[in-house]
Amino acid sequence: MRKRNLLVVVSIVGIAALFIAGSIFAAGKAPDVIKLQNKAYEKHTKGIVEFSHKKHSDDYAKKSPEFYKNKCGECHHDDKGKPLAGLKDSDPVKSCAECHKKPGEKPKGKDAPKLTKQQELEYHAEAIHENCRGCHKNFNKKTNSKAAPETCAKCHPGKEK
Repeated sequence: MRKRNLLVVVSIVGIAALFIAGSIFAAGKAPDVIKLQNKAYEKHTKGIVEFSHKKHSDDYAKKSPEFYKNKCGECHHDDKGKPLAGLKDSDPVKSCAECHKKPGEKPKGKDAPKLTKQQELEYHAEAIHENCRGCHKNFNKKTNSKAAPETCAKCHPGKEK
């Protein structure tokens, strides 16, 4: 009888440990889709981009390993723009807005101040567009295709209500 009770207790503890370990592992994994929504864009005129992290980090990287030579570092970089090396899907990373703190796009028009590239990239939208569109343009050029979207409407869905 004691052996049976001990076996039941050990089984329950083992199953509980599996659930706990699974939830810890899942909590550290990047979501499959990341909605690039920020409080600074409450009055955004275009729809919010839903970035497919899984497609980029898994599917596209497997199809074009020569293009994704820096893996996670293709998007995630240091303060000098250099790719972060050795990142894994479960590693914590800063959001773009933590470094590119100015909301929106750089000032435009004839009275807009002349900014250096570094100053332009302080604006969140400029940094995102530079990173995403730049990568898409390079991919299309290397693959002689138009597979990666480069226009506003292709990434920004219709305005949400």
